[in-house]
Parts: sequence; structure tokens; C-alpha cells
Amino acid sequence: MAVVSFYLVVGFPKPAYAMHIMEGFLPIEWAIFWWVVALPFFVLGLLRLNRITKANPELKLLLGLAGAFAFVLSALKIPSVTGSCSHPTGTGLGAVLFGPLTMTVLGSLVLLFQALLLAHGGLTTLGANAFSMAIAGPFAAYWIYNLIMGASGKQKTAIFLAAALANLLTYVITSIQLALAFPAPVGGFIASFTKFAAIFAVTQIPLAISEGLLTVLVWNWLQSYNPQELELLQLIKGRNHSNESI
Repeated sequence: MAVVSFYLVVGFPKPAYAMHIMEGFLPIEWAIFWWVVALPFFVLGLLRLNRITKANPELKLLLGLAGAFAFVLSALKIPSVTGSCSHPTGTGLGAVLFGPLTMTVLGSLVLLFQALLLAHGGLTTLGANAFSMAIAGPFAAYWIYNLIMGASGKQKTAIFLAAALANLLTYVITSIQLALAFPAPVGGFIASFTKFAAIFAVTQIPLAISEGLLTVLVWNWLQSYNPQELELLQLIKGRNHSNESI
């Protein structure tokens, strides 16, 4: 993983395309709006993360793995819409393991580090990027996983669909953000959203399928080598299911 990260830093130094929405691309009013929307989720996520690490410090390595998984996958970018790009997100795994609020913090930190270290994304657009990848995606993954598990009990199917559909929803949200900021002269928001979503779909659909399959492989690895941590997480989820989303 260290070798891959080093290659990403050295091999992709050009900032022509930024992760999700690049620095300075959004009008200032929209950049501020998405920061305001994203911050409450981040604060709640910090509180949740603090409770998890204090009560179960042995889960810190698994938290680190979920963050690293998101960092490496989301750094594998393919240029797409001007000012943006397509890539896996890697947030589905952490959302299934720890819940959407915890993944909101991990995903936001991933976006911050990539903006500072890899010139992917930016600080002004961090709120918008965090909302699409670190908030909307993880919440979708968590709900989809629990819906499928409750309906069928097929865990591998649930994990695949949670990761893949969370990836796709991230880009639906990104398309909405771009369409709101740059409505088409003819057709307005709808025409702009349709254009952005159609361009993203060319690369994002196969990427979403690939991410779903990779997430299942990582889950199988965790079941083989970290069964105690997974059992502990299930116990935590059971204790908190009645009053909050883990």
C-alpha cells in the first residue's frame, strides 16, 4: 500500500484535473454553502469516532485500514467533466464497518490530505467534495447494506451493492452540485445535470462495479484475518441499533 501511495504522489503531479471538484472551480457562494452543509455531519462524526476509539481502542487499526482503503481508491482518478474527474471512492467499506458518521470523518480527512498532498480537489471545494463522497456516499452504503441484509441476509451481495451504489450516488450528487453552480443557458438545472451525469456515467458505472467487487474481496480478507474485530463491531452495532446509526 505504501508503494502504491508513493506512485500516486510521484506519478500524478499535474493538477489539471482535481479529485471531484477542483480548487476555485465553484462560485464562492456555493463553496460556502456546501461547507455549511457538511460541517454538522463532520462534528457529529468526530463525536461518534471519539466514542468508538475510547470504548474500543483495539479497533483503531481497522479504522486506519478503512481510511487507507478510501485514500488509495479515490486517488486513482480518470479525467472527466472539466474541473472534475471519475474514480472509485472506497467509502462503502468504512460505512459498512463503522457506520456513515464515522466514515464522514475518515472521508473528509482523505479529501483534505489529497487536496494538500496530491493537488486533488481543494480547500474551497472541500465542503462540496465532502458532502458527495464522505456524507452522501457513506449514508447510502449503510442504508443499502442494511436493507439488503434485512431482506435477504446475503452479505456479499449487500456489500457489493452498498459499495457500488454509494460510488454512483457520489457522482449523482457531484452532478447536482455542478448543475446548481452552472445551469445551462437553455434548459437550466435539468439540462446541465443531464449533461454532467451522462459524461460521468461513461467511466463511473464500470468503476462502481469494480469497486463493489474489490470491496467484497477486502471483506473476505477481513473475515479471514480479523474475525474478532468484525465480531466486536457486530456487538457494538447491536447495542446501538435502537437509538442511533453506528
